[in-house]
Amino acid sequence: METTSRVGAQAPVTDGASEVPTTRRTVDGYLLAPFPWYGLDEAFTGPRWLTQVGTSADGAVEHGSIGHGDGPIVRSEGRGAKDDKERFTVVVTVAASPVRRSADGTGVLEATSVSSAAWLAGVGLLTVTWPAQMDHTLRENWLDQQTETAWTLADDLDGEDWTSLSLPVDGVPTPFHYRESEFGWVLAGSTQEGVHLGAYGRGMSAYGLGFSMIKDIGAYA
Repeated sequence: METTSRVGAQAPVTDGASEVPTTRRTVDGYLLAPFPWYGLDEAFTGPRWLTQVGTSADGAVEHGSIGHGDGPIVRSEGRGAKDDKERFTVVVTVAASPVRRSADGTGVLEATSVSSAAWLAGVGLLTVTWPAQMDHTLRENWLDQQTETAWTLADDLDGEDWTSLSLPVDGVPTPFHYRESEFGWVLAGSTQEGVHLGAYGRGMSAYGLGFSMIKDIGAYA
């Protein structure tokens, strides 16, 4: 896999007695991106929300996510499995970048690729997953193990764990790599606008989705 710095894939804080919704972020970081953002197309009429952006070693915005549907909830310690009615899709946009020198000239920034989008989407799904009957300590170990598995899977998009799926991007049929697990689904592909797309979700079928460029990310403020 071309990208080896795992930026922006942190597990949410899950201590406490109540359910913890995923963090909502301001639009400021998104406005700094030199690339277009993507979300579900106009066929989706439900709620949309920002999550977070990730930056490269030189501080440039490199990727970020837009949520759709129910905000996924991570159960706090001692709670059971999530409500089966939870329905959401999160779309990850990753700038397509080659290997390049950092802005200060002191280092090299790794390339991004479809595998980058697949890994970010895979980890995103894990961070909003709390297996039933698993306490806080065990989940941390589980999350570490599953994160490594997501990395390995993203590095082998032509492997047997992935299937092919064609979905519209700005109205153009586009090939994606797709996989399912007991926790939800993950997909990844590229656009004609110089970005890679990843997505993950639960309760919403990936087969009926379409993606489009967001015309005004500032409207999310």
